[in-house]
Amino acid sequence: MNWTQVIDPFNNIALSALVAVVPILFIFWALIIKKMKGYKASLIAVAIAIVIAIVVYGMPVQLALLSTANGALYGLFPIGWIVISAVFLFNLTVDSGQFEVIKHFMASITSDRRLQALLIAFSFGSFLEGTAGFGAPVAITAAMLVGLGFNPLYAAGICLIANTAPVAFGAIGIPITVASQVTSIPEMAISQMVGRTLPILSVLLPFYLVILMSGYKKTMEILPAILVSGCSFAFIQWFSSNFMGPALPDVIAGIGSILALIIFLKFWTPKTTWRFANEPPPTFNTEAKYSTGQIVRAWSPFILLTIMIVTWGMQPIKEVFNAVGQVQFEFPGLHNVITDKNGKALPHIYKFNYLSAAGTAILLSALISIPLIGLKFIDGARIFLKTLKQLKYPLITIASVLGFAYIVNDSGITITMAEALAGTGFMFPFFAPVLGWLGVFITGSDTSANALFGKLQAATATSIGVDPVVTVAANVSGGVVGKMISPQSIAVAAAAGHLVGKESELFRFTVKHSFIMLIFICFIVLAQAYVFSWIIPEYEMLSQQTTASIPDFAKGYTYLFILSAVVVAFVAVIMLMAKKNNYKTKAVDLSVVK
Repeated sequence: MNWTQVIDPFNNIALSALVAVVPILFIFWALIIKKMKGYKASLIAVAIAIVIAIVVYGMPVQLALLSTANGALYGLFPIGWIVISAVFLFNLTVDSGQFEVIKHFMASITSDRRLQALLIAFSFGSFLEGTAGFGAPVAITAAMLVGLGFNPLYAAGICLIANTAPVAFGAIGIPITVASQVTSIPEMAISQMVGRTLPILSVLLPFYLVILMSGYKKTMEILPAILVSGCSFAFIQWFSSNFMGPALPDVIAGIGSILALIIFLKFWTPKTTWRFANEPPPTFNTEAKYSTGQIVRAWSPFILLTIMIVTWGMQPIKEVFNAVGQVQFEFPGLHNVITDKNGKALPHIYKFNYLSAAGTAILLSALISIPLIGLKFIDGARIFLKTLKQLKYPLITIASVLGFAYIVNDSGITITMAEALAGTGFMFPFFAPVLGWLGVFITGSDTSANALFGKLQAATATSIGVDPVVTVAANVSGGVVGKMISPQSIAVAAAAGHLVGKESELFRFTVKHSFIMLIFICFIVLAQAYVFSWIIPEYEMLSQQTTASIPDFAKGYTYLFILSAVVVAFVAVIMLMAKKNNYKTKAVDLSVVK
């Protein structure tokens, strides 16, 4: 069975686009107006998309169902796997009591909720996005903020909004790498163009986040700290993206802004400490004192997480893992069966990369952490089962959301909307970020959005006399503000923030901010295309001929050996610290008895 996508089923692109957008409009209606639970809204949206694909676009029933199943499988792995592992790691720290120590540590830096949000949601979340991406940053930071005592809705919503600034350079720059591959524009040129757009948003984002939490007046009380956080992040993001490439901006900007803010808080503190209205008093003993060893031990799961995820992001290690720990197969009945309007067959190869997946790195961090934080492996097994039960509905939501993404892409529904926007002519640069926003809303991934629309962006820009790097970078930049309302992201944040069943509240919390930031980026891109064209980097298109690189397994195994040595040394240090602390505790107890 072979089938060719139909892009304009009504021979009127505007009318076809109106029908194509129905499933997306339903999601907005279901979550904003009807306040429907996330898994119900996503399942009904899938059903609507399947009906439109079959009835309007003429997609065979078998292909429609297979496409949805393929997407659902991808939702469970690797996306669901990341969420399970991240929430499991967090639950371990809570059940072991170590998160109480982390609360004390954060309070020693600052007990002000505004500043904690900047440190964790904005800076630490950006670091995690740069190393892992695919939902892990929101899952971990939202859980941490809730554990610190944040209102769950604000914790999840703030983490979703904070996650906009780093998404373009997430997972060691993969979104920009993919954009380069599909357009033949050099990675460095796209990185530079994005790096001349997003830092403007990065400067404003901390201010925006704090206003959402506390209002304008309370925001002005910590304006110096906001400027330190935003400006340090934006400067490092601009510098690294323009002079070092797309791989490290999030990693070093995240670390840089954390260090800058912590150092600044050594010399400056706000006049008042702000907390949420009606917030319960701290659940921990505020007079307790913890040694450096106890603090490091409490943070050890997250330190291990950082080490593991940074290492997992290295290409040589990925190649080794994929060589020995990956199963891939052509999806039966779907691979190369659907062809696009240009006659190109669409591949559907499912990769079960169980070793190189970011979720596996997080899970290993959690498993190694179990004895370090004073738990037994039987406790770990119990907590893991509890985590699976906790994530039952979010996993259904994630699977159905990815099923939705695959059916609208394979049927041609997404391309119909893209073609309609591409027909806006002179104004296309204004709408170019909307395409990226739409792609990330549907797929939950800036990488997928760039693969989907990158070529269309470049071709349309060239046809109207605009440098294609402007609109390709706009696809990347526009996509970042779609991340906060993507049903996949909402499901992840709801799971981590204890908001399962309240996805509609979270969606309503973030949706207007997504539109505000999208319009802001649209005007920036329009100005870049026609007014500030001097900002566009000079570059030469890449050759269409590509040569397959030979994996360097020796380098990969060397890196793994170094990783093993680092982890063993870290574990030994933590165990020694724990043993020394136990001796001190026993000595104090004996002296009290005497």
